Amino acid sequence: MTKTNPGNFFEDFTVGQVIEHATPRTITEGDRALYGALYPTRFAVPSSAAFAASVGLDPHPVEELIGFHVAFGKTVPDISLNAVANLGYAELRFHRPVVPGDTLATRSEVIGLKQNSNGKSGVVYVRSTATDQRGDVVIDWCRWVMVHKRDHAAPAPETVLPEVASHVAAEDLVIPAGLDFSSYDFAAAGEPHRFDDYAVGERIDHVDGVTLTDAEHMMATRLWQNTAKVHFNTEARPDGNRLVYGGHVISLARALSFNGLANAQLVAAINGGSHVAPAFAGDTVYAWSEVLDKAETSAPGVGALRLRLVATKGRDESMTLRGEDGKYAAGVLLDLDCWVLVPR
Repeated sequence: MTKTNPGNFFEDFTVGQVIEHATPRTITEGDRALYGALYPTRFAVPSSAAFAASVGLDPHPVEELIGFHVAFGKTVPDISLNAVANLGYAELRFHRPVVPGDTLATRSEVIGLKQNSNGKSGVVYVRSTATDQRGDVVIDWCRWVMVHKRDHAAPAPETVLPEVASHVAAEDLVIPAGLDFSSYDFAAAGEPHRFDDYAVGERIDHVDGVTLTDAEHMMATRLWQNTAKVHFNTEARPDGNRLVYGGHVISLARALSFNGLANAQLVAAINGGSHVAPAFAGDTVYAWSEVLDKAETSAPGVGALRLRLVATKGRDESMTLRGEDGKYAAGVLLDLDCWVLVPR
């Protein structure tokens, strides 16, 4: 009998199933350094321990997306090892900053199933929760992923589509304990723009681009212990290309958004997200943002902006999300709806 793990296929999942994912992982300063080497990130809070302490965050937190990638990577061997593609996210909240020394573990509950009409794959919906070494919730989120069937003749399960909120309500955002932007150092942060300088409906072209390489996206994906075959093995896809991990595109877009949103220091929530099109080595990724909403918070000097962060293959100076037919415009790779915290 084989001892290796072939991963779960669509017919292995049942609604209500709870999976405790293996190998908790401890965050180190090495994660911060490698993240900065892989992505052009320059946000002051994760870059400077002194700046972070000046706004009430001591010890020095790492980027929120480091925690997300690690927590997400834990789910891959059980949820998406045999994935066709990761499709989207919703209801993601960052409950507390992650600092070096924190150990993250993740569990998931299957909350929905829907077989595709071709009978060869289906969509699995899960709600995942990452906790730290104290058992405190660090991140929780929903996601849905398309997974191959092992046996195309296996009967389709009853379709269950979970109800997912359109966005995290502003009053449900978790503000890190002690966060205080009332003495915020705009010169150190790199831009003068604050909460009142952004208007709902405004679009910001982040201008810069980064060309994807196989070496970098595979290094990033290994860093998060994401074992999905399509990211590494050219034989896992009919076209012979390694699919770039969608989280890699998210981190690139977030890092590129520094130009125009340098004071969006912390990501508080991801309301929803769609990987609109696949990305491959050789594609050049650009990003733009649209301000969807604004909200006050109870923390001193802290406001929240709800942003649509869009990553594109090639620069789109017109910043077009959808065509007249309602479909995503050519070149759109990522459509991410998130809340960020900025100084007032």
